[in-house]
Amino acid sequence: MSSNQYYFIASLPHINYGDKPPISSFEFREQCGSFLNKRDAGFLRFCRYDAQLAIETVKPTGSSFIDLLLHRERILYLTLASLRAVKLNRPAVEDPPQDAPRAVAAAKAAFEMDDPLEAALSIDRARWGVLDEMIGINFFGVNHVFAYLLKLQLLERKQHFDTQKGFAAHQELYDTILNEYNSKV
Repeated sequence: MSSNQYYFIASLPHINYGDKPPISSFEFREQCGSFLNKRDAGFLRFCRYDAQLAIETVKPTGSSFIDLLLHRERILYLTLASLRAVKLNRPAVEDPPQDAPRAVAAAKAAFEMDDPLEAALSIDRARWGVLDEMIGINFFGVNHVFAYLLKLQLLERKQHFDTQKGFAAHQELYDTILNEYNSKV
């Protein structure tokens, strides 16, 4: 670790779930390019919550932190898909692995919630806890930078939630799916 990276990490303001992001994830990502070596900066492309990325990235990336994060996200998404399939009496695409109990528990807890916003917030709080767990006491390693970027994204996501717009979008999507299903039956 370079002294620049140590200084960069030490200068980051502490953030808690629910805080307003002190910097945008885009700006933070840009700053990382100046402080991280080229190899570590290359891992930043994996530092985002994206179902397709998590499901398709199954080969090791070269970072155990990123690999574990993607594995947990993959299990979260596959568990949610499996639960939805069971509820709709459809075959599950794939049985999710059960080797990340926190991801499975977060998916099941969110799935049981009636309010989609509360379900999304529940998943994001679980993600935040996993990031804290994954960093442990290594506050000045590159994994802290990865986790900080992901936490900024969670804070930005939380800021963009609007209950009325979310419910309207959910209802519109639900109606579209029902109409497509009914037209095929």
